[in-house]
Amino acid sequence: MLSLCAVFHTAFLVPASDLHQTLLDSLELLSLAAGISLISGLIFRESVEEPSADNKRLMTTLPVQVFYWATSIMLLLFVCCWYLESHCIFYRDVRRF
Repeated sequence: MLSLCAVFHTAFLVPASDLHQTLLDSLELLSLAAGISLISGLIFRESVEEPSADNKRLMTTLPVQVFYWATSIMLLLFVCCWYLESHCIFYRDVRRF
């Protein structure tokens, strides 16, 4: 969860000089979060003591599902923010007369 928070912070809250720097930093942290969630998923899968534990898929474990949901939501938010930043103007002309 903390690694996903770091990805969110890098993608949205750190003022970067350009889009490429933001993407590179976010992808670096996203790969770290993916590794952590896969290792956690393996631990979750091995901790089940049921006889059908061998058939349980890695993609159905909680850490991997949280990673997929968080990544898809952050990707959607990033694309929306990029579109709004480049195509919409959000300022008022506040000149005093």
